[in-house]
Amino acid sequence: MSLTESRLTRTTAASGTGGHTHVTSAARGRALVRTVVWGTRASRAIGAAAAAAVEWCARTIRPAGAVVALAATAGLGLGIAFGWVEWMVAGSIALVLLVMSVPFLFGARSYEVGLTLAHERIVAGDGVEGEIVVRNDGARLALPGRLDIPVGGGLVEFGVPLLRPGHTVSQPLDIPNLRRGIVTVGPATTVRTDPIGLLRREHAFEDVHELYVHPRTVELPSTSAGLIRDLEGAPTRRLVDADMSFHAIREYAPGDARRQIHWKSTAKTGQLMVRQYEESRRSRMSVVLGIAEAEYADADEFELAVSCAASLALRAVRDARDLDIVVGTEIPRVVRGRLRAIRHISAAAPRPLLDGFSGIDRIENTMPVEDVCRLAAEANERLSIAVVVVGSRVSFTRLRKAALSFASDTAVIAVLCDERAHPRMQPLPGLSVLTVGVLDDLSGLLLRGTAS
Repeated sequence: MSLTESRLTRTTAASGTGGHTHVTSAARGRALVRTVVWGTRASRAIGAAAAAAVEWCARTIRPAGAVVALAATAGLGLGIAFGWVEWMVAGSIALVLLVMSVPFLFGARSYEVGLTLAHERIVAGDGVEGEIVVRNDGARLALPGRLDIPVGGGLVEFGVPLLRPGHTVSQPLDIPNLRRGIVTVGPATTVRTDPIGLLRREHAFEDVHELYVHPRTVELPSTSAGLIRDLEGAPTRRLVDADMSFHAIREYAPGDARRQIHWKSTAKTGQLMVRQYEESRRSRMSVVLGIAEAEYADADEFELAVSCAASLALRAVRDARDLDIVVGTEIPRVVRGRLRAIRHISAAAPRPLLDGFSGIDRIENTMPVEDVCRLAAEANERLSIAVVVVGSRVSFTRLRKAALSFASDTAVIAVLCDERAHPRMQPLPGLSVLTVGVLDDLSGLLLRGTAS
């Protein structure tokens, strides 16, 4: 009996010892995991703080400030290490300059800036006026600063005086002689910097304006007169079974509608006879503008072409004509020759039409104008008139090739923009070529087209 109790006691003790060891190991494992997790979080926080500090220094410290900070570090370090008094004095002076520059950075976010423009759409060559209102909405005095306003690729600077809390100052904004395009005005950015230019702090506001600079246009004769003349609903040579312009009577064929049977002729001939009509269609016009950089001598010639195309399209919209405005689009070099693409400009109303012409620019990697005409003809088979506007580097051979892309019953007119040439009209097989030297020549050439 005593032997059995001794064995049970040893077994119980062994079991208790093993359980205590297991609990201790698990506690140590959890502590190790917590230490690893804490270390990972701490390293991430330190890394994020270091990245934020580096980013802040890159935005705040100017090149002159970096030189002064380097001089302060080197002067104090070498002066203390080697006991060089001159280096210590130079380092101390650099450090004092940096410390004195810090107060000038305060108050960069205490401004409330309002930017307004008198017009959102202007014509190329004109300017636009606006107003900048700066208000100190903070509770402290705002030191003098500077306000930068990006205007396209340029920058307009304004000096902001000392402002008391709640005080407002307004300054006029004058942007003269803008070229055609979509110009981004803003965002206004407050700039805080010290007099020496060591440190700089900026704060950008969200107020951004898009200024549409439309191309210059000229008043053209109506598209129902002059060289571009196409009456609404004019009959064509295509014969159909139902329309408004009666053509002839023919024998009945299976599939013809019974309502088209001409009963008087049927009674006379003894055979079913049906009416036949000439198809009358609504006039549709297409304006194709070549935008390949190689097709123009310079930027001014391209601007002349854009103005001619915009004038023609604007006249068609005012005449309530169905209109397609087609330009090329950029094609990556790797797929050039295998990819064909065009872009349509909205012709719903004059404003979106001119807005679309504001965003056009010359492109190096795009299709030649003859390929653009081919896609324009494929996109709409029922074109009455096609006007192709190109630069002086497009030969007559290429223009004739572009004209062959359209249907045989489509009247094709090419407008060749060349600032060095005299205005003239040249009839070629399948098209008429108008050479335009200035924008005002276009109206006269269209009017004289009828007599020619």
